[in-house]
Amino acid sequence: MAKCIHAMIRVIDEVRSTAFYKAAFGLDIADRFEFDDFILIYLRNDDADFEVELTVNKGRTEPYDLGNGYGHLAFCVDDLDAEHARFEQAGLAPRKIVEFNRDGALLARFFFVQDPDGYQIEVLQRHGRYR
Repeated sequence: MAKCIHAMIRVIDEVRSTAFYKAAFGLDIADRFEFDDFILIYLRNDDADFEVELTVNKGRTEPYDLGNGYGHLAFCVDDLDAEHARFEQAGLAPRKIVEFNRDGALLARFFFVQDPDGYQIEVLQRHGRYR
């Protein structure tokens, strides 16, 4: 059976991006591989095997065009309200908390935040299918 192991995004500034993912989601560098033209940085925390892979293409200074095909990454947390407040205190500019209901029951509570390269990240309350 296949297992999803990472999602890769291209970033401009390694230090800025690793600091954001550490502050926002507690992701630490699990591995870092430097090549002549690029760097691969694998981020993870103790809560999951899934990793975020940051790719830094050396010499790139212009932001990437994210186009209209990219959706978002998603993380789930135990206490959405506390995380939202923590993001605000850390200056990470989270958007407002939204609640989706379906057939009279809570489907999801979440907010979005944008990383330094413009990628959208959804932060969901651990609930139902989001665990």
